[in-house]
Amino acid sequence: MASRNYYIYVLYCADDTLYCGFTTDVARRFATHQAGKGAKYTRVHARHPLRLIYQTAFDSKHAALSAEYHFKHQSRTKKVAYLAAHGVSVARFYRLNHHRHSN
Repeated sequence: MASRNYYIYVLYCADDTLYCGFTTDVARRFATHQAGKGAKYTRVHARHPLRLIYQTAFDSKHAALSAEYHFKHQSRTKKVAYLAAHGVSVARFYRLNHHRHSN
């Protein structure tokens, strides 16, 4: 039997917030969020467009859910530092959003 991967992913929202979720299929889950049918948090129109900025796989559901829980319960500063340690610059997305809205 093939092992199943479990993922956590982070979305950068247009209101400069971060959303972390858990799934077995990142592309499908992101499409659900984009369609306004995902989590209540991402259904808010002002948070769109959403950008998928990070994802990582785990071998067990427990490990992925634990990672999601720990990410969600950190300060924004620690979330940004975690993402930076994994090669993702949140500041880049902030500048993209604010440059687009200022034109």
